[in-house]
Amino acid sequence: MVTLPSGPSSDSRVNAVIERLEAGRRRPSDGGPRGNAANPNDPFAYAGYGFSIIPEQGDLIYLLCRAIGARRVAEFATSVGMSTLYFAAAIRDNGGGVVIGSEIVPEKAATARRNLQDAGLADLVDLREGDARETLRDLGGPVDFVLIDGWPGGEGPSLARQVMGIVAPQIRTGGLVMNDNAEADYLSYVRDASNGFRSMSLPLKGATELSVKVDRR
Repeated sequence: MVTLPSGPSSDSRVNAVIERLEAGRRRPSDGGPRGNAANPNDPFAYAGYGFSIIPEQGDLIYLLCRAIGARRVAEFATSVGMSTLYFAAAIRDNGGGVVIGSEIVPEKAATARRNLQDAGLADLVDLREGDARETLRDLGGPVDFVLIDGWPGGEGPSLARQVMGIVAPQIRTGGLVMNDNAEADYLSYVRDASNGFRSMSLPLKGATELSVKVDRR
């Protein structure tokens, strides 16, 4: 049994699902998308693996959402729902709202829905299956927080940077963005003050970028 650090959520049902997911965390033998030089761009090649944030990142998401009173948040990608659990628990504890998720692999989306159901949070989540560059194009209004933790690797602009270009105009002033994979072009964007964000790197899971939107753009 994996012993998780003491977190801010007191919901034993939610914490039980998080603990189960963390206990079952595993890496593919080829190293995953960063280590698979032959096929780095195929998320369907890892349908049975949940590449997710770690609990320390989730605890931070929960606390930040509570601090800013978040009611509408979005994430790319949902995977098996680890980050979604933290978002949805915070949204519920803030009085309700919606977590808009995007997952391109149907098997992972189905697993995420089961995990959210087990945690009693399914009714707070709008999980959209498909390419996030399409599913997150219209979030239905300003959002308070976005997680950018999608598929790394490949040639040209990263998916993180592409999705950020789509969701950035939909983030409210004062809203937050967290990035997990530290894609170079994504970091260049959020660290350029002319794009309307202020940003810093946190020592979580190697490096976690946290940004706040300060300008209406």
